[in-house]
Amino acid sequence: MKKTARLFAALTLLLCAFIFSFKRPGDEHPTLAIGAKAPDFSLQGVDGKIYTLSSFKSSPILLIVFTCNHCPTAQAYEDRIIQITKDYRNKGVAVVAIMPNDHKAIRLDELGYTDMSDNPDEMKLRAANKHFNFPYLYDGATQSVSHAYGPIATPHVFIFDKDRKLCYSGRIDDVEKPTKTPHTQDTRNALDHLLAGKMPEVTTTKVFGCSIKWAEKASWLQKAQDEWAKEPVKLDSIDAAGLKDLIQNKTDHLRVINIWATWCGPCVTEFHEFVDMNRMYRRRDFEMISISADDPAKKDKALKFLKQSEASFTNYIFNTDDKYKLIEAVDPKWQGALPYTVVIEPGGKIVYSKQGQIDPAELKRIVVDDQTIGRYY
Repeated sequence: MKKTARLFAALTLLLCAFIFSFKRPGDEHPTLAIGAKAPDFSLQGVDGKIYTLSSFKSSPILLIVFTCNHCPTAQAYEDRIIQITKDYRNKGVAVVAIMPNDHKAIRLDELGYTDMSDNPDEMKLRAANKHFNFPYLYDGATQSVSHAYGPIATPHVFIFDKDRKLCYSGRIDDVEKPTKTPHTQDTRNALDHLLAGKMPEVTTTKVFGCSIKWAEKASWLQKAQDEWAKEPVKLDSIDAAGLKDLIQNKTDHLRVINIWATWCGPCVTEFHEFVDMNRMYRRRDFEMISISADDPAKKDKALKFLKQSEASFTNYIFNTDDKYKLIEAVDPKWQGALPYTVVIEPGGKIVYSKQGQIDPAELKRIVVDDQTIGRYY
């Protein structure tokens, strides 16, 4: 019996050691504790300057917010961060934003509510478009600063006193939607207490937003690519009457139609942009349609290109070689040059048309801003 008991105890210890050898959720990227000193950093801002902790040494209080471009919650708080910067700048509070995400670890279908991802070039565009009045720093290359601070989601605020000890970690306020009034202004309350020489009454809160896109998540992209590659690709024929019906858009979806041909160099060059946009926005009230202007006899060639492009959205080929019927059915204002792209709201209102290659950033902005597919918040 004693041997059995000892054997059972040994097996139990081995099992416990095996279980606890794995990291539990949250252990991989622990959040900086209240009272801890601010880890130093050296990061480049969208203005090209290098910023460190000492860059803000003249400010008695330092507010660091980890935020990003693509997250709809982060976007919902941008105006409030701008306003906090305005309200507290002359009171001795420095505000700096750090973008923690590895943009290579973000799947296209995680970008459904944005026209920009989190790479440095698009950070510059976001900062310029929103008129950020605070430094916006990039940590996506190594994520070393983000590892040191341990933000949980975007946005996540860290507030430090004059000795650069952490006094508050958490949310900006308790209401995500910018159109509603918060019940608790957690970040402002913490700043007001520190400015009065007191420790904040509330030092930590939970945060809500998009998870940090750590580099180890990059394998998700290959998984997504493998999944998308398996999606079926079809090419159906359509006549002039069918085209007119598409333009009327009797659905409740925002409809993007791209007219292209395999023999059109600019069409082939830009086509991947439509594939990407479909993967980004198709979970919303959005529909991508392509129409091939190839000769119907070249249908197999057109289908081959679509399959190579992994164009798993709705694809048509015009069923006659009379291109003028195609032009008149789609849009009488179209002069006939390819590629040609239109964006149509429910009910048939054309809100965008482009003869020639699109500006992808402009088209994404139109899609995101259109009320047809709705805002996240």
